Amino acid sequence: MSTPRSLALPTGTRAYALVTPRGPFAVLDARPTAAQVGTALLVPGYTGSKEDFLALLEPLTRAGYRAVAVDGRGQHESPGPRRTRGYTPRTLAEDVLAQTAALGDGPVHLVGHSFGGLVARSAARLAPDSFRSLTLLASGPGHVGPEQRAKIRLLRAALPVLPPAAVWAVTRWLDSRDPAHVPDEPDIAAFLQQRWYNTRPAQLIATGRQLRTEPDRTKGLAALPLPLHVAYGDEESVWTVTELAALAHDTGARHTVIRGAGHSPNVSHPEQLATALTEFWLEAATSRTPAQDVRGAH
Repeated sequence: MSTPRSLALPTGTRAYALVTPRGPFAVLDARPTAAQVGTALLVPGYTGSKEDFLALLEPLTRAGYRAVAVDGRGQHESPGPRRTRGYTPRTLAEDVLAQTAALGDGPVHLVGHSFGGLVARSAARLAPDSFRSLTLLASGPGHVGPEQRAKIRLLRAALPVLPPAAVWAVTRWLDSRDPAHVPDEPDIAAFLQQRWYNTRPAQLIATGRQLRTEPDRTKGLAALPLPLHVAYGDEESVWTVTELAALAHDTGARHTVIRGAGHSPNVSHPEQLATALTEFWLEAATSRTPAQDVRGAH
């Protein structure tokens, strides 16, 4: 879960429901004041939402990009079905294709954070021509590690039998036991709680299953006819940095490691991440194979 540090909307950002043939999706749509050079669709991760990208929107618009962060189906402010069968990998990928088409800007730069990376790469496999590039942000080649699988297993066991408030209270208590835990500001804490209550339990159960069982997709990613970017912090904890480095190497992707960042560089290091993204997007506009290793990014 990413925890935004501020909920203030950047200048030029509009919150609304993006209407698609597959239903409405809540978005934050940030537009540049100068000439627009491209559009990016930002897909959040497990237990996350479009607000995970709030800090990233202004740096991207400053560089001339329209940046649209979205709540997936059943996630926070987007409606979704009550049953897990409504959240298959293909269903979520087809949602991304519908969102991309509804933006009306042609092929977009696709960015998926954590679980959002699994969704984004599925969408790219279905219709690569819909995208100018694909960035996997803190998103590994296959399923998450043992510690994360254990946490997800507990959530999946609790969600069908306990009310959301009880599950939330337990997760907050577990978080507080971490010696590195820092209490959230009251407005952030209230937002996180409301986001949890809003998100469909079926969405959490189904996507948690995928995080626990996803096979290694390195070969499929290497075969995509798209410029590919693997970016993460050197303190990444959900996948190992060794796994992520191998993914970048084996797919020929541009490789960005952001010094001092953990699992959410979009929150902790938005300026550095925005620079890495826009440099990659500029390169992607002129090259189909933008392999480059960037360590200690900016």
